[in-house]
Amino acid sequence: MMAGFDGLQTRALNNGSLMPGIGFGVFQAPPEQTVDAVTAALACGYRHIDTAASYLNEREVGQAIAQSDVARDDVFVESKVWISDYGFESTMRAVEVSRAKLGVERIDLMLLHQALPGRFDLTVAAYRALERLLADGVVGAIGVSNFMADHLDRLLAEVEVVPAVNQVEYHAYFQQSAVADANAARGIATQAWSPIGGITFYRDSGVGRSTLDDPTIAQIASRHDKSPAQIMLRWHIESGRQPIVKSVNPARMRENLDIFDFSLSPDDAAAINALNTGVRGGNEPDAYNLDDFAIDIPST
Repeated sequence: MMAGFDGLQTRALNNGSLMPGIGFGVFQAPPEQTVDAVTAALACGYRHIDTAASYLNEREVGQAIAQSDVARDDVFVESKVWISDYGFESTMRAVEVSRAKLGVERIDLMLLHQALPGRFDLTVAAYRALERLLADGVVGAIGVSNFMADHLDRLLAEVEVVPAVNQVEYHAYFQQSAVADANAARGIATQAWSPIGGITFYRDSGVGRSTLDDPTIAQIASRHDKSPAQIMLRWHIESGRQPIVKSVNPARMRENLDIFDFSLSPDDAAAINALNTGVRGGNEPDAYNLDDFAIDIPST
């Protein structure tokens, strides 16, 4: 195990790569805030940074890693290819652009950001490019994001390498157990974005209450002398998922990382499991198409 991952419940992916048990994400982090946020996260003890081409902050992530006192080999770097760059040659170029922006020789985990079901031929071609890059050692592991079980079936019928990771929306109010089960059956690790249940969930959900204010979670938090956020993150860890957290507040960063010194009871877990509303906060994965969601990713 890499020394820098100690204490983070490192897990082995299906190709043998090692990944910390919790990751720090920079979704919606403006470039001007990203360097400071990643620098602070690394100082707090995070060793997995999750970005994406479409976040438009890969360069700043790379800058923070380069100027950190943490050794590069002790930082797990993850990024994603956006649908605008799907297709074999386009994806090959897109990964090279991401690698240059990040300033790294190898990206530890590279994902396809969406399934793009209406042009799944491009999705397959993009994944085959990732397979080539994996074989060439340009990336350490490959995977997908926001793929449902049927998307996984379609992909695996066409490719050779089983994804190492599938990153999906997953929190107490929206539990995609069918996707997590499909992942587990194929040896795919489930990453949870919005693991606490972020602002995107409450925009149109109709729930009208943040998970942070949920009385059931509050009661569990009181029993363990932890915060509601810590309870939900521990729930992910004990359920075998890797949460990707986000904050620009160093105190909150440290709080979110302080989840490895306690355990939930079976009753605690059952109570959180019972909070599922079945209401998705993000866009439907099948909604993504090139007409409405194409983004021009700068090459520099």
